[in-house]
Amino acid sequence: MRRICLTLPTDRACPDTIAALGAEAGYAADHAGVEVAVLILDSCPPAVRAAHAAVVRRLPAHPRVTVHHLDEAAQRDFLTRALTRSGAAKPDLLLDLLLPDGLSYGACTDRAFLIAAALGCASVHRRDSDSRYQVLDGRTVFPVHHELASLGRRAADAAAGVTATDLPADCRDRRVAMTGASFIGELSVDIAEMRAADPDAYRDVVGLWAPAHWSAAAKRDLADESFRGAGTTPFTTDHSLLTLVDPMRVDMCNIAFHGVHERVPLPPARDTIGSDYFLIHLVHDARLPGVLHNRHIVNYHTGERRTGTGFRAYQLRFVKFLLSMLYFHAVYDGMAAAGDTLLDADGRVRPDAVAALARESTGLDRTENTERLAAVDTAYRRLGGRYADVADLLAGRRDRLLDEARDDMADFALLTEAWEPLIAAARTTPLTAPPGQPR
Repeated sequence: MRRICLTLPTDRACPDTIAALGAEAGYAADHAGVEVAVLILDSCPPAVRAAHAAVVRRLPAHPRVTVHHLDEAAQRDFLTRALTRSGAAKPDLLLDLLLPDGLSYGACTDRAFLIAAALGCASVHRRDSDSRYQVLDGRTVFPVHHELASLGRRAADAAAGVTATDLPADCRDRRVAMTGASFIGELSVDIAEMRAADPDAYRDVVGLWAPAHWSAAAKRDLADESFRGAGTTPFTTDHSLLTLVDPMRVDMCNIAFHGVHERVPLPPARDTIGSDYFLIHLVHDARLPGVLHNRHIVNYHTGERRTGTGFRAYQLRFVKFLLSMLYFHAVYDGMAAAGDTLLDADGRVRPDAVAALARESTGLDRTENTERLAAVDTAYRRLGGRYADVADLLAGRRDRLLDEARDDMADFALLTEAWEPLIAAARTTPLTAPPGQPR
């Protein structure tokens, strides 16, 4: 029987989300005849973890659903043993990339990928703690409904289970590597306050994630479209499209991967939003089939991002995202040019090709990023108040931020080079150390 991993990485209190995740797991087991490993990677303080554990204990028992609730100590123990088994040349550095002392959106999902391999799961289905499911006529709208209908199947066979198909004919013998949808509700990036305060400043700043050579009009259009997901219209009826999925149409709170996540990891950049979206681009550029559906998740923002400390931290992550784009755009361009050559003879992504593009990008001239920082400084000082305080913080860290954006891509190349043997090792590494063996 096929086993899947339904995962929730979290560093905030989210008891309702955990309960809803348990319900989705039960739905998957009942409606698709699969075994479900629910994986909660919990980086919360002890009291919050204890509250989460209480929710886990109350989840309805199901013969084909197993819940794994792991704190960071348990995650570290598993990673250490898997890294040792993999024979990695720099296990301590890789451990630091996978479980850093700080926030990393990519690393937390990479840990889910590795643990899913240890649990024998064929696919990974990710949700976020600051989101919830839609409800129609009293029934919860679970994204896993579409994910399990198509994921991992030969595209030509999956075509019978979708509403429509526009996949190129020469891709139809490839397997569906990704299934996803987006969200409705609040912006995915918590910057609506900036848009309300000064729409022009908002467009100037958000437009900075576009390639530098784009026209001012194109950057404005990108800013107007960015982070809005599927808007605000609620779900009414199912629609699914077998296609080469446009990365702008899906979100990492509502995504599932088959195969590709075992070939290439997500970038483990610290304190950088958007660092977990790389595989969405890779699936598209390698022309791997995907399914785009409309079971959108409801996005909302928790209050800690709007406190003084939380606001500064979140703005720093946002600016680091803008700086990362110098390197990501170069890699995306390289992947788009490579196209089918990103795949081996068996139709699987070639990690060496991705790692080479990432490493090559680290030699780019940084002038574009110094200009990005200058533009952010101008906009934030115009906004004034606590945005001006963030501008002061950024000015004091200018050189460090420029270095970190480059070094993050070098770290990604390193992790990509080590990823295949690490996944192989994870498959044979017990989730918990056997009795009598050192942890």
